[in-house]
Amino acid sequence: MDTELALHYRAILEKLGEDPSREGLRDTPKRAAKAMEFLTRGYQTELDTIINGAIFSSDNDEMVIVRDIELYSLCEHHLLPFIGKAHVAYIPQGKVLGLSKIARIVDMFARRLQIQENLTKQIADCIQTVTQAAGVAVSIEAKHLCMMMRGVEKQNSVMNTSVMLGSFRTNQASRNEFLQLIRGN
Repeated sequence: MDTELALHYRAILEKLGEDPSREGLRDTPKRAAKAMEFLTRGYQTELDTIINGAIFSSDNDEMVIVRDIELYSLCEHHLLPFIGKAHVAYIPQGKVLGLSKIARIVDMFARRLQIQENLTKQIADCIQTVTQAAGVAVSIEAKHLCMMMRGVEKQNSVMNTSVMLGSFRTNQASRNEFLQLIRGN
């Protein structure tokens, strides 16, 4: 745990008019620092460590989809969470990626201060780079606490973003198949 970060949390509590030495808050600066380190661990995650050689030769050239990958991130504007799910697809060209690696890539980028638009693109670009796929599609739907707890306070709003690369951008049939499959139809 970063002690300097804990000191900053202590100062925040004091600025809010709280007494960080009272029983309920005594260890809060340390816990908050530890939580923030955990929530932003994507900065310390290395792609090579995640992949760990799990790219395999394959003659499969049909769409591979992993749906409903839960994600938790922090809005870079307010440091409040956004929570949702990612759907990732790619069309292999001679190699496939280990299944769990897709979820780990989502986590690597989600566990950084982020906006959803950039998160979606970062995941798609990374999958494209790692797999050299004919196409990559990523769709994310998330609820943003910065919009739910403050500001406009809209409890039921959901943000959807998508990035289509390669054949998902140029081939309407591939795009439609992806969109239909992530809807569960």
